[in-house]
Amino acid sequence: MSKAFTRESDQDDDDDLPSVAPLPGGKNYITRAGYERLRGELFTLMDEERPRVVEVVHWAASNGDRSENGDYLYGKKRLREIDRRIRFLSKRLEIAEVVDTSLHHGGDQVFFGATVTYADEVGAKTTVTILGVDEADSAIGQISWVSPVARALLKARVGETVRLMVPGGVQELDVLSVGYPEPGTCGDQVLTGL
Repeated sequence: MSKAFTRESDQDDDDDLPSVAPLPGGKNYITRAGYERLRGELFTLMDEERPRVVEVVHWAASNGDRSENGDYLYGKKRLREIDRRIRFLSKRLEIAEVVDTSLHHGGDQVFFGATVTYADEVGAKTTVTILGVDEADSAIGQISWVSPVARALLKARVGETVRLMVPGGVQELDVLSVGYPEPGTCGDQVLTGL
């Protein structure tokens, strides 16, 4: 294959780089456990995975013709992916504001880190935990603090009804319970199941 058909420049991939999503107020609220998980991923990429791929690329490059060298081409592609993720994580951690979610333990008002049970208009109950953008996993009932449901629930108290704008109009949600992790856990309990 001719070099004319291969991309070897790191600059080429920066065009499709996912930008760091703008957050309300420019704050990236995150729990201590979520912060540590992102930080751990960043250090693993920088200290372990990237050096291993660089070694493979170096070995592959020494084998001669790079245009038809699969190990070299895949390695360069993987390096760009790793570098892109490193830049993304670095930017996210740079603007991260770690929140101790246990400060509200025992309270009945919804803030960041709360596990909230609410009922919709037909009585269906849903339990969600409000977490940071980079740590929420909807598959296990975690939602981002910037999501429409979380925005509707924030600052509400147990027993209150909040209004959620949905495509079909307005839906009312009754706040049934609010819980926070015990002091000293730093929000680790909300991350079980990950």
